[in-house]
Amino acid sequence: MANRTEFITTINTLKALSQTITDEQRKALLRQAVQEHGLSIHEASDILNASGLIVGERPNYFKVLGFTIAEIENQTEDTIAINVDIAHNKFYTESLRAGGLPRPDKTTQEQWRSVLNEARDILKDPQKRAGHIAELRTETPQPADPIPQEEPPISESEAISPQEETSISIAMPEDMVHIPAGTFLMGNSNEDENTQEDEVKTVHVDSFCIDKYPVTNAQYKRFIDANPVWQKTSKRLRQQVFKRRLFQRDIRFQCFDKYYLKDWDDDNYPTGKEDHPVTHVSWFTAMAYARWIGKRLPTEAEWEKAARGGLTAQKYPWGNELESEKAFTERLAGVTAPIGKYPANNYGLFDIVGNVWEWCLNEYFPDIFTSLQQQEAITANFWTNYWKITTDRALRGGTLLTTTAPVQTTARCSGNPTLTAIYTLSYGANYNANIGFRCAWDAGLKNS
Repeated sequence: MANRTEFITTINTLKALSQTITDEQRKALLRQAVQEHGLSIHEASDILNASGLIVGERPNYFKVLGFTIAEIENQTEDTIAINVDIAHNKFYTESLRAGGLPRPDKTTQEQWRSVLNEARDILKDPQKRAGHIAELRTETPQPADPIPQEEPPISESEAISPQEETSISIAMPEDMVHIPAGTFLMGNSNEDENTQEDEVKTVHVDSFCIDKYPVTNAQYKRFIDANPVWQKTSKRLRQQVFKRRLFQRDIRFQCFDKYYLKDWDDDNYPTGKEDHPVTHVSWFTAMAYARWIGKRLPTEAEWEKAARGGLTAQKYPWGNELESEKAFTERLAGVTAPIGKYPANNYGLFDIVGNVWEWCLNEYFPDIFTSLQQQEAITANFWTNYWKITTDRALRGGTLLTTTAPVQTTARCSGNPTLTAIYTLSYGANYNANIGFRCAWDAGLKNS
């Protein structure tokens, strides 16, 4: 088992560097698994298949931007830089306009834009460009070293056990935790204020992964830097305000209200709050971030199971009694706490209640179990049409805006997908910094 774990660690390290490997790299990894880790070919193949690595040849960055090597080689560096930028901007803009539409090669628009960025950076750099040209000109198929053949066929005792399969499925980023599949009691039979729930049902949830922390200001900053269309100061968005009535369901023209990133100074988060949860974000912008990073939003059922941390019929992630030192429950308008300041629940999740409300994937219904039926019907096709959503979406986690009751694991409210802040009479006309999100991940929806 230790050798198996070492091989999975190797795969995860490689995956952090690139989502794509060549066929030769795949064969080399299989040889390594057999020769260095003592695994069978079948075991190593299963691990590679479960990892999500894409097997494909290294892209030709000249073709990506519509050039030939000869065209580039006969230009000055200044001319190359200008032409590369023009081509990059053309294809990048086309990708942005495509929204969530999948590409013919099955990659996402976000993945394609990453390739475009790599092509721009390599072709504009003389040394990197020369190295890429050398690679392309010397790339000829080489006979692969034979992969060691297995002696006898794998016996039933050598087959991967269910426990081992689970260990494969939980290979994931360090900032996420794995929530095992199983049933739990969802809902609350107590009549506490703001929980909006008076029924308990046994609910099954498939295994999934979820972020340890809410998405932070620093993380969101990287997102808008890489995707200028989502910047607060986006010139195009400002110019297109008047078109919103004509394009009500086009995410490019109506994706958040006027309070988007309200506390930011233009496109910079408040000084010293890089590790605070990002706030004043809409469901649409949370979805865009999740797609960009290769994840998604959790459903309400997933969120509640994760929040409970394996406890049954308890009001809070830690038990039935409110303990202020275990969650941020201050009633200070516009104030958040840095992530990780309070203890994690039994699953290792921080700030799962308190601090900010968190967007969920599914539509909001007053009856949570109507919502649950809708959650079960969510498919990968949802991703390609999410900007057409018009119905309210669910929010979970409680926040700092009213009393301490909302930090219960069953607390829920709703908002239009363009909403970025919840209005409360407690603070007059102040819209509080109280809507954020965290992401989830699973093989079924990742990069759909």
